[in-house]
Amino acid sequence: MANINDFNFAGLKALVRVDFNVPLDEKGNITDDTRIRGAVPTLKKIIKDGGSLILMSHMGKPKGKINPKLSLGQIANAVASALARPVKFAPDCAKAQKAAADLQPGEVLLLENLRFYPEEEGKPVGIDKTDPIYDEAKKRMKESQAEFAKTLADYADVYVNDAFGTAHRRHASTAVVADYFDDDHKMLGYLMEKEVEAIDNVLKNAQHPFTAIIGGSKVSSKLAVIKNLLDKVDNLIIGGGMGFTFIKAQGGHIGNSLHEDELMPEALAVMEAAKEKGVKLSLSVETVCANEFSNDAERQTVDIFNIPDGWEGMDAGQRSLDIWKEIILSSKTILWNGPVGVFEFENFAHGTGEIAKFVAEATKNGAYSLVGGGDSVAAVNKFGLADQVSYVSTGGGAMLEAIEGKILPGVAAIKH
Repeated sequence: MANINDFNFAGLKALVRVDFNVPLDEKGNITDDTRIRGAVPTLKKIIKDGGSLILMSHMGKPKGKINPKLSLGQIANAVASALARPVKFAPDCAKAQKAAADLQPGEVLLLENLRFYPEEEGKPVGIDKTDPIYDEAKKRMKESQAEFAKTLADYADVYVNDAFGTAHRRHASTAVVADYFDDDHKMLGYLMEKEVEAIDNVLKNAQHPFTAIIGGSKVSSKLAVIKNLLDKVDNLIIGGGMGFTFIKAQGGHIGNSLHEDELMPEALAVMEAAKEKGVKLSLSVETVCANEFSNDAERQTVDIFNIPDGWEGMDAGQRSLDIWKEIILSSKTILWNGPVGVFEFENFAHGTGEIAKFVAEATKNGAYSLVGGGDSVAAVNKFGLADQVSYVSTGGGAMLEAIEGKILPGVAAIKH
């Protein structure tokens, strides 16, 4: 593959897969432009060289149908502002041949939402997986996906993937399109390079002690991640709702706390595996619980093995935080994914906020820290700590799959 730093885009048209799936309010205004700003270094490099830009992205889940509320036309002005130049808009991403051909050096063309076409995701529409014709429909869709990808590829001379948030999907624009460019004309953008480097830093080049903090609501969504990390970390902190499955599996009384009974054997197996591998697994020992799932509920702090009937654990208690602080501050590498409480409720956000502060303090002391996942990122942003950790990942799902040990199609298509 080519390297974006060494590549000269002068006189070339660059097809760039960006992640402009930004949140919009009811009036179509962008409420967080982080993803647009994240792509700017790559885009400005191409423009500065004298190349022209053809930008492609998805927005939301239109499921292969045109949805005006998910049109990328709504963000064209914001992209123009970020790049300090006009942005042309192609209202049909598969019929932009003339608009692409007419582009002059330094000009920018934004294509309409890729997912208005089912070929982008490459999944049969309206056919259940149990249907006898599903396999044949899937085969035909793959052929259509390749044709769609070729249409996109024909717009440009070079392909740049800078959309880490979708790197775990083998979509037309994230992986298949790369097949139509030779190794010297496809590359990762700056944002993708940083993401891949950050994950390599924790999975392949970690300094020890290495601590992973895994939170969130369900064990089922993070089980593969936890298992893969057991071969890499020295300390594994498990917090949030998923911790109650581990507590109940050990005979604890968890009241109405969130848990997954069917995964209790897996939880015990994880604990046993951690013991065998010499990994210190740290669960919450104290919880702030509530008598209902509400920000305004009554609260009390109790031992996590003795939550009263009718009450549910909502946040990490101070005794838990004291233990976790000591572990985090003694670490040289830190990976954090997922909150340790019901972060969306202000009265139960304290624990997650404290974790953010501990990670920032450890980073200040010389640790390398990678933070990823919606609520974890929201926490470091909320407390103004995003610039005090080593790296904040833009792709929660992609980061999780990379941590699971999976190969990301969007990266493999270029680095094969």
